[in-house]
Amino acid sequence: MDSEIKEEVPVHEEFILCCGVETQVLKCGPWTNLFSEPRANRPKLLIFIITGNPGFSAFYAPFAKALYSSINRRFPVWVISHAGHVLVPKGKKILTTSDDSNAPEINDIYGLQGQVEHKLAFLRTHVPKEIKLVVIGHSVGCYISLEILKLAPELPIIRSFLLFPTIERIAESPNGRIATPLLCWFRYALYVFAYLLLKPWPEKIKSFVIRTGLRMMNLQSEFSVLNILEPFCLANAAYLGGQEMMKVVKRDNETIKAYLPKLTFYYGTIDAWCPMEYYEDIKKDFPEGDFRLCEKKIPHAFILHFPQEMAGMVADWLKDDLSKI
Repeated sequence: MDSEIKEEVPVHEEFILCCGVETQVLKCGPWTNLFSEPRANRPKLLIFIITGNPGFSAFYAPFAKALYSSINRRFPVWVISHAGHVLVPKGKKILTTSDDSNAPEINDIYGLQGQVEHKLAFLRTHVPKEIKLVVIGHSVGCYISLEILKLAPELPIIRSFLLFPTIERIAESPNGRIATPLLCWFRYALYVFAYLLLKPWPEKIKSFVIRTGLRMMNLQSEFSVLNILEPFCLANAAYLGGQEMMKVVKRDNETIKAYLPKLTFYYGTIDAWCPMEYYEDIKKDFPEGDFRLCEKKIPHAFILHFPQEMAGMVADWLKDDLSKI
């Protein structure tokens, strides 16, 4: 199935300036510029994927492609990187639009709230208002998805899927207890280490190290993932992670209650970022909600080895909604 998806699904890679920051967008399907399409030819819906942290959208390409195939290629599926988690490779052009230059400047754009505003700015400048939206968040992308619902109720979001949602008490989770001191107390030491170790490396060495690592993990990527070893990107990912530990504490029950009919939550049974206790708690608080527990022992980082399985499930959950469009 992997080889079929790679050969058949068209994926367009773009680098844009969003709020003045280099941003990678992967677009499945023939629609690359929704505004340039005649209104009659525009898709009626866009599936928009917000990544976890680090926000390397290249790793989400297999999931996006599998989902696009699973919905019979009816609607575009786009993945956006986080601000500051990507640098434009040499020889690649940055696409700009007049709306990008008019986008408001965002304070602390690499921080948690800045990432929310970054996604909102993209949706407002790159997606026509009449196109309906399905938003899929993964990990901290679920927190961002809920913030988008709260801050932009005018957006025509018909469904939001929150996969392995880190929307509360991250620092108290098993992984959070380990990550908090590293990301909050020793972050600057990590910065210095990354810059001293990785900055001098030529691109060829970085490429070799990444290829070797991917091969050892039995992974492939058709798009460049050099940003994994870019100190600038790693520093921004660590900065965002530190803010997650400090700021994602109390679950936003008010927003969840307001949009509960549109929300589907998917929790893991072996997720050290979001333990099963959180699933049990939210089910008690919202007994009428759509909360699902993984029965396949899929890990938090499903994008690495289980993209097709997750795409198939999301496509099944979407069937009723898509049948009405």
